[in-house]
Parts: sequence; C-alpha cells; structure tokens
Amino acid sequence: MASQRSPMPANDSPPPSPRVKAVVFDRYGAAEVLRAIDLPMPQAGPGEIRVRVRAAGVRPSDIALRSGLSARAHGGARARFPHRLGNEFAGVVDQIGAGVADFAVGDEVMGWAAAMSYAEALTVPATQAVHKPHTMTWAVAGALPSTGQTAHAALRQLGVGAGQTVLIHGAAGALGCVAVQLAVAWGARVIGTAAAADHDYLRSLGAQPVNDDNAGVEQVRALAPHGVDALFDACGQDDFAPWLALAAPQRALSLSPRYGLAELRSARSRERLAELVAMHERHGLLVPVREMFPLTRAAEAHRAVERGPARGKVVLMVYEAMPLALLRLSA
Repeated sequence: MASQRSPMPANDSPPPSPRVKAVVFDRYGAAEVLRAIDLPMPQAGPGEIRVRVRAAGVRPSDIALRSGLSARAHGGARARFPHRLGNEFAGVVDQIGAGVADFAVGDEVMGWAAAMSYAEALTVPATQAVHKPHTMTWAVAGALPSTGQTAHAALRQLGVGAGQTVLIHGAAGALGCVAVQLAVAWGARVIGTAAAADHDYLRSLGAQPVNDDNAGVEQVRALAPHGVDALFDACGQDDFAPWLALAAPQRALSLSPRYGLAELRSARSRERLAELVAMHERHGLLVPVREMFPLTRAAEAHRAVERGPARGKVVLMVYEAMPLALLRLSA
C-alpha cells in the first residue's frame, strides 16, 4: 500500500520587505567610519516622490559632517547616530505620493535632499526636484544640484551682472568652474585663479586665468587696476587674506568664515535649480566629473575629495545603474 505524504504546512509568513543600501557613519572620524547598511525601502508620503538613485555628488560639506568639523563649528552639537550623508542626487522616480502632479513613475529627475542621497533610494518633497535633461549624464546630474545652487546664490548675492569684473578664487574647482560659467553667461568679465596647469581650462570657459598664489594678486592688479567689482572665494581653504584688498568688503564672499565677510545665503529652491537646467540647455552649463565610485566605496570617494582642491566633482554611482565602462573608470 502506497504511503501517504502529509500535506506541506502552509507558509503564512509575509514576504520579506524590500531593503535598500545606504551609507552611514556611527561616530565622527576618518573616511573609514563610513559603512553601507540595509534599510527598509522608504515610502513616498503626501507631496513626495521616491527616487531610485543613480548618482550622488560628494561635497566638502559631507566630509566636514563625517569628520565632526561641522559639529565643532556649530558649538559641539552632535549628530544622531547612525547618520546619513549626501545632499544632491539624480535618479528615476518609482513612486508618487498623494497630491504630486508634476512627476510620473519613470521620470528622470535631479534634486537635493538633506543628508540622504548616499543611498539606493530616497524620498523627497517633489518641490526639491526637477526633470533631468536627456543631454545631461547621470554623473553630472548627480553632481550639479547643490554645487550649482551654491555658485548661483553666491553670484546673485554679490550682484554679478553684465559689464562687471568678478574675481573667482579657486576657479578650476567644481564650485568655481560653475561660478565661472554662470558669470560669463550673464555677461561679466571673469578673472579666475588656478594652478598653471588649469589655465587653459579656464580660458576654455571664458575666464582670464591668473596664478592662485601671491603672484596672482599682482596679476589681477595688472588686469583690473581699479580693483574688481565682486570677489568670490570658491575654495575656502587657502590663505585668502591677500586677495581681499582687490574688492570692497561688501562685494566679497568666502566659503570660510574666518575672514569676517557676509555669510553666504545659499537658499535652495526648485526655481533656482530649474534655472541651472535651463542654463545647461542654452549655454552647455556643466560641472566636470573627475572620479566616480560605486556607492559601497564611499570611503574611497571621501578620500579622493580630501586630497585637496582639484578640477571637477567626485560622484557616487549606484551599482545597478552604472554601465560597465564607468565601473572600469572607478576601479
């Protein structure tokens, strides 16, 4: 007589919830404190979109937050650990919250989010994103939103416009080169400081290059004997004091607070980011990308930024969306 098998017990357990990787740190320190963890898939709330991230820019402010420099500068206020990083992103919308009418699932977008973008997915208010132009690569789209808005805000705060002469210190860096492109497009005469190796690059952007050392101060005096109309220190690391005599104090801004200048009011808005996208479409505005790393190699990306000012941005790319050729570039 054939044996009878007992029926298999029904599996009533729910399917596992989807997870996404995100980069966090549990204490202040060197780049090695960064690690990737699994988090629950975020859900878009009312007025929000969920974005599958394709690229996220790495900024000096991320390094300042991870190292504890930002906390010390703000009176020792500590982050809640584990803490996330990243303020600019590009990706594909895959969920729409209630009340969102400007985006649809599948739209390619770029935007900003406070300490969230080093992740495979994130949710943000729809007002913090715009559509990504098809002519812009993922890496550039992930590198432009915060950097571009900072450059735009600085020049607007300085009142830079047609017929004026503006000096941009650190003009070959990511922030500086965006500021150069914007000022040139607005009809200003731009003098930019950079290492000699970057002078031809600045010329290609429409700027007059000078050295970024004390000799450069005299070169600026020769180019603008009566001084410059506006002065923007886009690197905030070198000794900026010798350059301050070239412009009126109220027409000078620096990323560093040590010089007692007016604070940079980098107010981000969807309108400002949309203007940058329009500048890309009309004038080819770009932020150069110098290195790309997979998301899980965020520590290496931070070390690349910490090596000091250099031309272009460092960008994190999500593995799943990164073409093989880009993976080879970042290896």
